[in-house]
Amino acid sequence: MFVTSEPFLPLEHLRIPHRVDPAGAEESASVHGVPMGFASLSVDGAMGGPRLYWPLAGSPLLAGASLGRHTLRGIPLFARAADPAALADALPAGWRVAAHEEGELAAVRHDDGSIVLPFDPGEAMECLWSERYLTMGGRLGITSAARWLYYRLRPLMPRRLQIELRRSYARVQGRRPFPAWPMETALHDLLREVYWLLTELAGGPVPWIAPWPAPYRWAVVLTHDVEQPAGQAQIGVMRDAERALGFRSSWNFPARRYVVDESVVASLREEGCEIGVHGALHDGRDLESLRTIDERLPAMREVAARWGAVGFRSPATHRRWEWMPRLGFAYDSSSPDTDPYEPQPGGCCSWWPFFNDSMVELPITMPQDHTLFTILRTDETVWLDKARALRDRSGMALVLTHPDYLGTAAAAEPYQRALTSFAADPTAWRALPREVADWWRRRAASSIERQADGWRVTGPAADEAAICLGAP
Repeated sequence: MFVTSEPFLPLEHLRIPHRVDPAGAEESASVHGVPMGFASLSVDGAMGGPRLYWPLAGSPLLAGASLGRHTLRGIPLFARAADPAALADALPAGWRVAAHEEGELAAVRHDDGSIVLPFDPGEAMECLWSERYLTMGGRLGITSAARWLYYRLRPLMPRRLQIELRRSYARVQGRRPFPAWPMETALHDLLREVYWLLTELAGGPVPWIAPWPAPYRWAVVLTHDVEQPAGQAQIGVMRDAERALGFRSSWNFPARRYVVDESVVASLREEGCEIGVHGALHDGRDLESLRTIDERLPAMREVAARWGAVGFRSPATHRRWEWMPRLGFAYDSSSPDTDPYEPQPGGCCSWWPFFNDSMVELPITMPQDHTLFTILRTDETVWLDKARALRDRSGMALVLTHPDYLGTAAAAEPYQRALTSFAADPTAWRALPREVADWWRRRAASSIERQADGWRVTGPAADEAAICLGAP
C-alpha cells in the first residue's frame, strides 16, 4: 500500500502493508524541494501523489538538536525536533505551517496534500519504550546511587520501617506529571495521529493487523512474583480463585533466594500454568552492572532450563533497556506502562507488546497489588477502571500480584472480585505471557497483501489474525 525510502517504525508496529525502496528518496525530495536528510512515504503506485516526510538522524535541520519534550496536538512526545517555522522557511513556495497551538509542534503542509513532520515518530516511540525520556532535565525518581544504597541497607531495616519510607516517598512520586498514572495514553495517541495522516495520503482507510488474534478485542494476562518461602506456601489461595473462574497464570520464582519446591512447579505446569524466572537473589542487584549480570546469569539460565521457563521478570522491576536482551529470554516483563511508585519509576507508556532487539517486552499494565493495598491503602477500583479503559482501547491488562501479600483468603478478596468482573467477557483473550510473546512474533512475521477479494493476512499469523480498518 505504501512505499518508503527508509524503515518507518509506526508501519512496522501496526503491520501496515508497505515496502522499503531507498532508491526513491532522491526523486521524492526533488518533487517538493525537501532538504537532504528527510525520509519519505507515498502511496505505492501513485506517481506524483502526496507524500509524508520526516527527518532522519543526520538531517541538517536537526543539527544541534537534543532530545526534548514537545507536544503535538496536545500529545506529549520526546524526540529531536526542528522548529516548524524554520522548517517552512527551508522549503520552497507552496508549503505552510499547519494550524497549531502556540508552543506546539506542527506539521508543514503542501498545497498538494503532502506533509513534512518536524520529528521522527519512530524515534519518539523508541524514546518512550526505552524510557530515555527519563534522562531529560533530571531523573524521575531516586538516583542509581541512592537505589544502590537503599538495597544494601534494606536487609537491616524492619519491615514496618521499609513500608513507612515507601509511603512517605510515594507522596513525592505521585506528583510527577509524566507519565500519568494510572494510565498514560501518549504513545498510543501518537500512533493514532500518524494513522490519520496515512489515511489522508491514502484517501481512505488503511489496513493493519489487530493486536490480538481473532475474535478477541483485548488481552488479560495474570502473572505472580513469588518473593519469599511464605509466598510459595500461600500460592494455593490465589490459584484457587483463578481456577474457579477458568484462568491460567504465570508464576515467577527467583533462582537462588530460597529453595523452590519442585513439586509446586510441576503441579502448576500440569495445570497449564507457566513458570518464569524472577531474577537470582531478589536483592535489587541483578542489573546493577554487566559484571553482576554475567555472574548471576548462569544460575538463572540453569533454573530456566529446568523449569521450561522462557520469560523473565526483574525483582522490583529494575530494568535497563540495552541490557535486557543480554539475558537471553524469549520475553521480558519488567517494564510497567506507567508506575511512579516503584524504586525505579517511569514506564514504557505502552499497553501492547513491543520488541527490544529480539526480545519481546510485555509491559505490566495494571498497578501492582503492593502499591494499591499497602503503599496507597486503596481498594481494587483502580484495577477495574484501568481494565475497562484498556478494553476500550484494545490493550493488554497484564496483572502482577504476589502470594506474599495476597496469600490469605481475606487479602485475596480484591483480586477475586477483579477477576470475577471480567471472567465472562468473551472479547478477552485470557492468555499466558509466553502465548502473548509467541503471538507477537507471529504477527510481526506476517503481512497484509491485497488479493482479488480484498486484503488478506499472509504469513504465520494468517489463520488467526484480524485486519483493522480504523484508527488504533
